[in-house]
Amino acid sequence: MIEGDILTIDEVAKYLRVSERTVYDWAQKGEIPAGKIGTVWRFKKSELEKWVNDRLSVNTVIPHSGSIHMESIISQDRILIFDYSAKREALLALADNIATAPQIKNREELSAEILKREELMSTAIGRGIAIPHVRLSSVTDLVISVGISRKDIIDFQALDDEPVRLLFMIAAAANQHVYYLQTLSFFSARLKNANLRTALLKVNNTQEAYQLLVGSPKGV
Repeated sequence: MIEGDILTIDEVAKYLRVSERTVYDWAQKGEIPAGKIGTVWRFKKSELEKWVNDRLSVNTVIPHSGSIHMESIISQDRILIFDYSAKREALLALADNIATAPQIKNREELSAEILKREELMSTAIGRGIAIPHVRLSSVTDLVISVGISRKDIIDFQALDDEPVRLLFMIAAAANQHVYYLQTLSFFSARLKNANLRTALLKVNNTQEAYQLLVGSPKGV
């Protein structure tokens, strides 16, 4: 876990999983919040967190609906309904679940990187939603596990201070940067629908949750 609120280019690159050169170019062009101390770029953690969440907000450019096929990335057996109240328990349960997918070749690395990513910065985006995500060379293709918690998970430290109840864990291959960002953006936009969030929290089983996510139920 990074101590303090000031990050280096290297730390930002590791968090965003892009090259240091990309972060440098973004800083030079003013595309990412940054400041210079002498000739060295520095990044304020709180501003970076807001920048990331803003990119997942309603103003983010969402890919054409044909770009993301829900049926190809979500399956009923990767939806969990649980009653954890701590984020570590919830994250490990989802990591164990997603690791059963053939796309995941290293269960231990996945769990470790998910926890490391969460230590660096909360993946809670507000409205009771968290989207923990990683890109790894040991993942062959993008896969998702969904968690619906019957209890409030209160230690996610969301920007709006709301407890988390819905989790969407995304694991992607290291070279799937664009598809990975499209998927993050897609879920962030889709889950702004309050009716969908409410319906997901009321499901009795994973089949109902799956139908809500892949279908277009009335009013959702």
